[in-house]
Amino acid sequence: MPLKRPRPELVDSSSSKAKPSLTMQAADYGHQKVLKPFKQSFVLAMFAGAFIALAFVFYITVTTGSYENGWGVTRFIGGLAFSLGLMLVVVCGGELFTSTVLSSVAWAQKRVTTKQLLGCWARVYAGNFAGAMLTLAFIMMAKMHILDHGNWGLNALSISAHKLEHSWWQAFSLGVMCNLLVCLGIWMSFSSKESASKAFLVLLPVAMFVSSGFEHSIANMFMVPLGIAIKASADAHMLSAAAEAGIHLELLNIKQFITANLIPVTLGNIFGGAVLVGLAYWSIEPKQSASPSIYPIKNSDIQFSSLNSLEHAMLEQMKRLRVADLASDNQITFSEDLNCHSALKLLIDNNQAGAAVLSEDHQVQGFISQQDLLRAMWGQDFDVNAVMVVKDFMQTPVCTLTPEQSILTALEPMIVDQDTLYPVNQGGFFMGGEALSFSERLAKAASKMPSAYPVVFNGQYVGLLNRDAIAQWVANFNQPQQQKEKDLSVA
Repeated sequence: MPLKRPRPELVDSSSSKAKPSLTMQAADYGHQKVLKPFKQSFVLAMFAGAFIALAFVFYITVTTGSYENGWGVTRFIGGLAFSLGLMLVVVCGGELFTSTVLSSVAWAQKRVTTKQLLGCWARVYAGNFAGAMLTLAFIMMAKMHILDHGNWGLNALSISAHKLEHSWWQAFSLGVMCNLLVCLGIWMSFSSKESASKAFLVLLPVAMFVSSGFEHSIANMFMVPLGIAIKASADAHMLSAAAEAGIHLELLNIKQFITANLIPVTLGNIFGGAVLVGLAYWSIEPKQSASPSIYPIKNSDIQFSSLNSLEHAMLEQMKRLRVADLASDNQITFSEDLNCHSALKLLIDNNQAGAAVLSEDHQVQGFISQQDLLRAMWGQDFDVNAVMVVKDFMQTPVCTLTPEQSILTALEPMIVDQDTLYPVNQGGFFMGGEALSFSERLAKAASKMPSAYPVVFNGQYVGLLNRDAIAQWVANFNQPQQQKEKDLSVA
């Protein structure tokens, strides 16, 4: 029997690990994408571009010569084949532009700036293009277009030329509807942590948009250049057969591709995904105060309906606590070029375990702790004359919090190593080791994550949340109630 892992989304609302809404998961999803290092993001985008290109190869192959099965059935089969692309993206990992536009939710929550958002979209778009072009090169070198006596190539020419027959607004509208479905598929996948179910959830939305002829900008980055490449390399017999089949080969050129397809489809994809899915769901999400101010909550603010409710009061209050309630805005911060010796002295003098490293415009560049600084000095045999700056030893990329984020979600990674506490895979199956009780596993599940996290609002640093602040709140929680009981007993 599999050992079921009690993931947060499966626990009832009375649990401290209440299920986060899909909108909040989408915000986290987008936030992580925007903050990924350029190299990692670009390479993952190349993978995604290649995955989508391979999916179109699959589509061309299964639809070649199958039109006697009927127009609708043939396109449905092709749509199912094409869904392999998005399955590879969600299971194997990849940065696909059409799903990356969901980072608009993180932007709406002011977790990232407009500059960061557009920079992320640009690098992912460029990476997708690079991946699609690399796949195109291999397909042409493999001479796939001569399969089935050239019918494969004729099918590819027909598909690519048809994409260039749309008017500008028609292409835009087809792009809107395409990414509406793609992003809804991704949105549904947030409800699952298991790879198989994620793959299944994106299957039908992708099959629908492909079979209905909706337009996907990244797929077109491969498909239309493929048609142009086949046109350039095809022999006279294939070109003659294409003309006889009514394929408008004159449309297959770079200018027509960019102006009549790529631009309107890309804009339509952005509107369909970022606006009609991401921002639309964000607009109806119950809003908490978005104030960037960091202020401490007072235990005297806590009200108890009865003495018997005390045992549940802490959990209920923590469910309502935000990061802004316990974070501090009077913590010191560092610049990247600060000397490591000076940074360590400042941390000690200010009784801090670590500090955020900021740019001139107050954006978080990294985080550095006493441990990081001591490790740097140890590596130089504690030579006080050694040149060591914070930039070379800070932790990056940095996990950040937002002021409105739940304290419970912020606390968990600070205190618990989930892989140790729940030694199961994504499917919920026990991965081996000792058969220990929950209490025994919990005793061994000490977190290896930092005990302090920068708090970011609108892309800028506004404070720091320390585990000490949460521990102090928990330890002092029932002090007002104890004092009340003491006064009653004296009276």
